[in-house]
Amino acid sequence: MSELPNSLEDAIAQSRVATQAALADGQTRLQVEFLFPELKPMTVAEQFLPVFTAYDSRLKIFFADAGGAALARRDWADAPFKIEDIGTGRAASLEAKIQPEDEIFLFIAPTSVEVPQLEKLCEVIGSRPLVMLNPRLEDSGVVGIGYAARKIRDRFISTIESAYYLRPVDDETAVYRCYPGQWEVWLETNGEYQRIAELPKKPSGDELDIILTKGQSQTTDAVPAKKPNVFKSLQRFFKALSS
Repeated sequence: MSELPNSLEDAIAQSRVATQAALADGQTRLQVEFLFPELKPMTVAEQFLPVFTAYDSRLKIFFADAGGAALARRDWADAPFKIEDIGTGRAASLEAKIQPEDEIFLFIAPTSVEVPQLEKLCEVIGSRPLVMLNPRLEDSGVVGIGYAARKIRDRFISTIESAYYLRPVDDETAVYRCYPGQWEVWLETNGEYQRIAELPKKPSGDELDIILTKGQSQTTDAVPAKKPNVFKSLQRFFKALSS
């Protein structure tokens, strides 16, 4: 059973182990999420890359746009892997970005806007493994996404397995998953976090509300596992990183 991380480094280390375990189990579409609004994707990406050390030049990394890809090429000029952008091009140009020698793919912070392009790229990738790092596919704040586009997005999201998920709902509550473990809800009580629920699937908003209401009124039913208030310290750390 995994435990909540004590630092950003611990969280990323957990996510690397979870991703490698999922890949070893034959999972081919994975996502890793650190849902802190202040966190910059490149901060995580640089520490997450050791997952792919064995692939060397057979790794291809995608950024959402050409600007992000250009900055990464500058910052990672000596890296052996290849860097592309998802872009908004036609299917033919997207297909050209996937080569037979590419064995594994990392998508850094794709958004719901790129879902049509992501689907086309995934069709070309086929059964080769891919990992999405801090995707924002469920961003409800994106303007201009209609019903049909939401259905496409939801269908695409349903094909992806969560390898790692870390989300502070507020200063007192956290949702956590570390593959192959279950989804967990943690609640702060008297200065310590307690695991109050384990679920086979990610809890919806309504399910989370019910769990928290029960957990707050019946703390004696909590699973006996405690951690200090790591999320407040993590949030302070992330704010420092982004300043």
